[in-house]
Amino acid sequence: MELIEWYKAVLSNYATFEGRARRKEYWFFTLANFIIASILGIIGTQIVFFSVISGIYGIAVLVPGLAVCVRRLHDINKSGVYILFALIPLVGAILLLIWLAKEGDPGDNQYGPSPKAVPAAQPTV
Repeated sequence: MELIEWYKAVLSNYATFEGRARRKEYWFFTLANFIIASILGIIGTQIVFFSVISGIYGIAVLVPGLAVCVRRLHDINKSGVYILFALIPLVGAILLLIWLAKEGDPGDNQYGPSPKAVPAAQPTV
């Protein structure tokens, strides 16, 4: 399943804040993370142990989530510092969402080659 492969690809680059990430890599990781957190949260309302597991999971995926977001911003030729825009209520989150959904630069930029051009950037399915 492609979703799982992209999720594992992000986790294998646990704290890599350099380079670029495709939209597919970022959004598949976000989707998988949302599904897992939702399931743990729902089960956690019934079984207290799972709420603890949910908290541990959230802490465990914090760094890879930030790393893939920074790499995604690099793909559109923006500094990773722009992730701090999420701290601006409403407007910052909307602006960041637009940037994360935007197609990346087609060629090389200051953060490296296009991840679409690099065969190793796509996990094997």
